[in-house]
Amino acid sequence: MKKHKKLVWPDYENCIANLPNSILKKWELPTVGGTLSLADKYLQKDYKNVVVLILDGMGKRVLEEALDEKGPFRSHLAGIYNSVFLSTTVAATTSAMSGLQPCEHSWLGWDCYYPQVDKNVTVFLNTVQGTEEPAADYNLAWTVTPYENVVTTINKAGGRAYGCAPFLEPYPKSIEEVCNKIKDLCEEPDSKYIYAYWNEPDGVLHRHGCSSNVVKEELANIEMIVNRLANELEDTLFIVTADHGHIDNDCVVLQDYPKICDCMKRLPSLEPRVLNFFVKEDKKDIFEKEFRKEFGDKFLLMPMEEAIEKNLFGTGKHHECFRAMLGDYLAIATDNLTIYFTDEKWLTMHGSLTEEEMLIPFIVFEK
Repeated sequence: MKKHKKLVWPDYENCIANLPNSILKKWELPTVGGTLSLADKYLQKDYKNVVVLILDGMGKRVLEEALDEKGPFRSHLAGIYNSVFLSTTVAATTSAMSGLQPCEHSWLGWDCYYPQVDKNVTVFLNTVQGTEEPAADYNLAWTVTPYENVVTTINKAGGRAYGCAPFLEPYPKSIEEVCNKIKDLCEEPDSKYIYAYWNEPDGVLHRHGCSSNVVKEELANIEMIVNRLANELEDTLFIVTADHGHIDNDCVVLQDYPKICDCMKRLPSLEPRVLNFFVKEDKKDIFEKEFRKEFGDKFLLMPMEEAIEKNLFGTGKHHECFRAMLGDYLAIATDNLTIYFTDEKWLTMHGSLTEEEMLIPFIVFEK
């Protein structure tokens, strides 16, 4: 049997969900979880500005392969820590904004099953999985699983905090525009927290592959622009990190395995590297046999209750919708193989527990 890649099991005492709790602690506000020791030692100092910039997909392995070890990012690398499970933007950035673990906020993957409408829904787009059809005439995720982000919490308490991302006004369209906005905010009076997010290098990684020159050029450009900002800031703790990493993937399509599909109540959800299966009651034995026959050396298949007992989604109190959004089995990729269940295919993917997907950098610029 082929040996699995090295897996990194979630560490909810050293992950991106802990970072916003360190921010709350800095502002002397109640935390919703444990803090991040990597961040706490820097946050003990008195800065006018604290900035966190998340670069989507810039995991440890991507950073090492794309950038010079003597360049700004790698030379300012303060440590390595973990994404959450699933190692994907929906789960990880929600944790980064709220301080909650995935089991607590229930923003679990790109596609989630919502029993309220009995549909798989693409969470950020609020559309029925694999289509452009609206999932509801309201935003399902924000209605069913609302949460409060740290920016709001600080502002409610009378502090100053800001968000800067492509989906927030003034809707920056480049990393340069994101950095310009950060600079403008940092130059305003009074102490403040700024949460910023940019959606690359994730897109170029998906389209071109981890070792592509396009990725290296994109990251080099991002590094140059971010480093220029770091040099211009004063009295600022500037943290640059990522939500998850990437792995080059070998693709198969689930529909090419009719014996497995025949066992399913609906298409899987979550991510192509971590599949959430709802299985017909009288077909569970067949499903387990067929799935392990086809994918047993590439995926861990476990009953959902086992995955929950292992605290894969977190150790905190479960959101009231959490269990109903999950099915009967969880299939977790342990190699490069990725099982797509819609028409979408990419050269790289993420979501699972390999080192490439789970380990993320903690980069610090102090001025």
